[in-house]
Amino acid sequence: MNVSVMSAEEIVDRYLNMVYRLAYARTGNVPDAEDITQEVFLKLIRSGQEFNDEEHVKAWLIRVTVNQVRTNATTAYNRHRADFEEAENISYETPNDLERQETQGEIRAAMKELPEKYSTVLHLFYFDELSVKQIAEALDTSEGTVKSQLSRGRAMLKTILQEEFDYA
Repeated sequence: MNVSVMSAEEIVDRYLNMVYRLAYARTGNVPDAEDITQEVFLKLIRSGQEFNDEEHVKAWLIRVTVNQVRTNATTAYNRHRADFEEAENISYETPNDLERQETQGEIRAAMKELPEKYSTVLHLFYFDELSVKQIAEALDTSEGTVKSQLSRGRAMLKTILQEEFDYA
């Protein structure tokens, strides 16, 4: 695919879910994730950015998403706002679904306690299934740094889950 002729609409269609998932993983809040996703794609359209290849597109979107999450978190409104849960929208088909939802919620809560650099690389690696090389390019850092952050992040996550949620 020739990315240089890829329209903004095609980029949005292809990467909307990736950007949204990353924003949601960092905020844990649907409205904030939606706002951040919208801002990222508005920046894409306004920038007129041209990309060399598909990896360049992904890296640019990840970098802008991470930066937009930081910007969003520093607004006065978001610093003082209560975080409301959307429990009324959750439905469970079987007891296993409930257990899986609870486990995912506990992992999400534990990941929120991690420093941003660790939760970001863990999310990109496990949820967006990016390689260490792709994460390094997206975050403009070395592969060794990403590997270290993955290792430390996993250890920190394990400790949090053991202490707070009694996981072995």
